[in-house]
This record gives sequence, structure tokens and C-alpha cells, in this order.
Amino acid sequence: MALLPFALQGCATISAERETALARGQLVALPGRPGLVIGAPHGGSDDGTDRMSRELARRTGFGLVLATGFARIDAEGRRFHVNRPTAGLPGRPANEEMYTEEARLVYEAYAARLKEVSRGPFRLLVELHGNARQESAGLIEIATVGVDRRQAWQLRTLFELIRDAHLRSWPDAPRLTVLVEPGDRLLLSATRAKEIGVLRLPQRALHIELPRAARVQGREAYLDILSEFLVEAARLFQAGGP
Repeated sequence: MALLPFALQGCATISAERETALARGQLVALPGRPGLVIGAPHGGSDDGTDRMSRELARRTGFGLVLATGFARIDAEGRRFHVNRPTAGLPGRPANEEMYTEEARLVYEAYAARLKEVSRGPFRLLVELHGNARQESAGLIEIATVGVDRRQAWQLRTLFELIRDAHLRSWPDAPRLTVLVEPGDRLLLSATRAKEIGVLRLPQRALHIELPRAARVQGREAYLDILSEFLVEAARLFQAGGP
């Protein structure tokens, strides 16, 4: 029950970076442009997403909620998913996820911080994730909420143009393929976060799965690419209206 007092706190607007310690980890919340938020629910376990999310927030002006310390909550290696009220082993099927009271409180704390940082309705929530699946090693997969097929094509084209322009300055960085839902079929489509988690909240969301090549070897190149892409994606949605 150590998390309960925090979970029941109100949603006062965050005006400066704030760190909140929970029973097993912490959340760092940083305000930015209203309605535009980056979330990194696995900052401690998805290698590189903690540093990348901070730098992307700095470059884009998006708000940030960064969760760290929620990995390996038991001897079997389970972690809190943070962006939904369950715990489980990374990479395992959804039917193996466990609902627990502590997982629910961690999720509620994370969702509350996202809402506070947004300072009003979400215009765009971006979640940054990493995975080590061999079949995804050459892919950046973007699951979406509130995006139709035409917009998915626009986003993929936008990303490809930005990627190819920046890779001229980073010749050693990998040229990763980007897939955008619903125009493309994804291996990792964030189904559970859409059904029971934080992706139910925003008007629009981009759930970005980065392979290790984008988070480690090619991090600097993909920071350039992603920061420009997120700014342009926000403009695209603003121009397109609700």
C-alpha cells in the first residue's frame, strides 16, 4: 500500500521537472508544449530509451514522463508494464500478463503524470519502447491511435524522407525500415496498451518500437531523425485537424 497516497494525489499542473519515488521505481515528469507528451515506460530496461526520451523532449519541446526502476520485480525477471496495469516477462504473450494491485497503482501513477504534463487534452502522445526481437532487428514499428491509412502513409513517407536526409551525415548508421499502422502490418502493435492501458487516453498516439540498432549503435543518428519526425508529425496532425 506504499503507493496509495501518491495514486490518490490530485492532478496539479507540473511547472518544472519533478521526480516521484514509488515503491520499486520512480517517475520523472517534465512539462513541455501543451498536449504533446513523450512517455518512456521502460526507461530502465529498454536500453537507451531513458537517454533518448530525455533528449527528444529537449529537442522537440514535448513534455516527458520517464519511468525507471520497474524491471525485475521478482526472481523470475518479471517487470511492471507501467503503461498498463499488469506485470509480466518481457516479450511474452499477453495471456501470461498478471494483474496485481501494485501494477495497477504504478500504471495509475504513470497515467496521472502523463495527463499532468499534457496540461489539457492530449493532442499527441508518443511512447518510446525498445525490443531485442531478432525478427524486428531491422525495423522501426509505429503502432498508432487515431491515425487512418492516409495519415499512416504520410507518416511513413515523412519518416523515410527525414531518415534518408539525415543518414547522409551518418554514413555508418543503419538504414532501418519504418512501418506505420494501419497502413502496414506490424509485429508489435501495442494491443494490450490500447485495450487496457494508456493508449486509450489520447486523441492520437504513436507507439514507437526501436530495435537495438536505433537505440545503441545508431543512437545519435536516430535522435536527429526522430526529433525532426516528431515535430513534423505534430504539425501534420495540427494541420489536419481533429
